[in-house]
Amino acid sequence: MPRLTVTKPELMPGGSDALFRKCILDFLAFSARVSQCRAGFSERLGISGVAYTTLISIAYLQGKSGVGVSRIAEHLHLSGAFVTIEVSKLVETDLVKKRINRNDRRRVLLTVTPKGRRLLDDLVSVQAPVNDALFDCLSAVEFQQLSSMMERLVPCGDQAAMRIGSLPRRASLPS
Repeated sequence: MPRLTVTKPELMPGGSDALFRKCILDFLAFSARVSQCRAGFSERLGISGVAYTTLISIAYLQGKSGVGVSRIAEHLHLSGAFVTIEVSKLVETDLVKKRINRNDRRRVLLTVTPKGRRLLDDLVSVQAPVNDALFDCLSAVEFQQLSSMMERLVPCGDQAAMRIGSLPRRASLPS
């Protein structure tokens, strides 16, 4: 019998980690499908998946005056430096406009250009049925519960990633 991969009793009904293992595998399978959908959306726009996610986040958060890089980074759970690189690509392709923030001249404000807005508006006819299909099996209550759980899981994922990143690397096994 394989060794248990978790120790928290909440993750081991009946003292087994079988449900945990199944949950992780199902989560990975679903995550791969979500990534496939994002790749399909981004491909239609001619940009990378992360650039697509950055673009829709800017569109969602820009309001009337624009949105800063740090707000986008926080929203996407990414570093500001990484978002800055992606924003530069979107500016080069004329999908995002960057301008100096009048309140703090060290910062910039981002807005989606008319070209970017047209592309996103055209994408909705594909995006809506795909997104509906992704969560078709959930009721409204279940979707709200899932959304709440995902929000709580992100910081747990950060903690787990920090733990795995701080572990010493194991020497390679001989061939």
